[in-house]
Amino acid sequence: MRNNSSRRQFLKVGVLGSALTLSQYLQVCAEKKSSKRSAIFVFLEGGPSHQDTFDLKPKAPKEYRGEFKPIKTTVSGIEICELLPQLAKRAKDFAILRGVTHNLADHGIGKQYLLTGNRPSQVLKYPEYGSVVSKVHPSSKELPTYVSIDESFVGPGYLGAQYSALTADKPRFGFPYRVRGITLDDGLTVKKYKQQNSLLNDLDTAFRGFDQLDDQVRGLNRFKQQAFDLISSPKARSAFDLSKEKTSESRRFGKHEFGQSLLLASRLIESGVHFVTVRLRPAEYDFDTHSNNFSKLRNLLPPFDQGLAALLARLKENGRLASTSILVAGEFGRTPKVNGNAGRDHWARAMFALMSGGDVSGGQVIGATDARAADPIGKGHSPDDLAASFFQNIGIDPQTEFQTNVGRPVTLVRDGKPIPKLFGS
Repeated sequence: MRNNSSRRQFLKVGVLGSALTLSQYLQVCAEKKSSKRSAIFVFLEGGPSHQDTFDLKPKAPKEYRGEFKPIKTTVSGIEICELLPQLAKRAKDFAILRGVTHNLADHGIGKQYLLTGNRPSQVLKYPEYGSVVSKVHPSSKELPTYVSIDESFVGPGYLGAQYSALTADKPRFGFPYRVRGITLDDGLTVKKYKQQNSLLNDLDTAFRGFDQLDDQVRGLNRFKQQAFDLISSPKARSAFDLSKEKTSESRRFGKHEFGQSLLLASRLIESGVHFVTVRLRPAEYDFDTHSNNFSKLRNLLPPFDQGLAALLARLKENGRLASTSILVAGEFGRTPKVNGNAGRDHWARAMFALMSGGDVSGGQVIGATDARAADPIGKGHSPDDLAASFFQNIGIDPQTEFQTNVGRPVTLVRDGKPIPKLFGS
């Protein structure tokens, strides 16, 4: 489907989040390419209800168990919510972690915790997962290393602005897709634009003010040519071009922004981008279901089910699931007891996460919660443990030390350890 409402021709060259220009972002691509895995982090913003999705308690009192029934999956003994039938069919492809636990039941600091794997600090800003991958595992110069579909929440922290995400808007089914800094509108070629002597002027505008940044990102004139390489790269433009997908494939992921975002994520990974974050937060509402929890989940869960199942299927079909580490999580869970507004409130003492790809052994449940999904049985696992496991599965040692801009050594994941059972040991 073509959008003929506008024929204005221009090159989208701009600032990429965190005051990062395109050529600053490309500094990371000067490092040598390694053989580490690519990764996708699916962030379920707002705090999804664990007991209404992957940790149902059908024998609990009604005010605890909620309205949904469990269904069987393709793995004997594992049941999940009835609104997740496609994921139930793919249960062998992912591991369910129950009883993930922490005590930061606030959206802001909870997101920081789950998006970095480190408890928030007032004196140190930790980097999000993709920024770490940008530093140690850069993509080729023709591609961004880290793409965040929807805005990046945490940023690169102590690693520095050059490791920020390239932020991409959420795609819409049936509409042409544009991403700033890469897309040329219809009829305008890079060659023609350059001949018009406009490209350099636009680049100068994009890089204005970079000399006021700290020492880590100064002197980046040599990356202007790399910025042009990315803008003019057929490989980069093709990676973001969802019109190349068959209609049947687009429909398999779903006619909703979450499914189309995961379709874009799969294209990016297949093209050589090393990390993609997808944030599930529809415009109408997210998983922060203080009221009408069940009616909202009836709208939220089917797109999530369809999109994630399609992603797992596609990666497996093209042989990339073994080389792509996947983490799915929100910032916390929801209260065991339903409140007076048919909702569930913030609850960090128990939540779920999913992991897949790479060395992860799918078709299993790790951890458990008590009869009312209130607390983990035993110690449980922390977000730090999730991060350590995720990084290990990407091929990055979670005990790696980085230097901050003041020379202080910082351990990548300070308190967490990989979860052995995830990897079959």
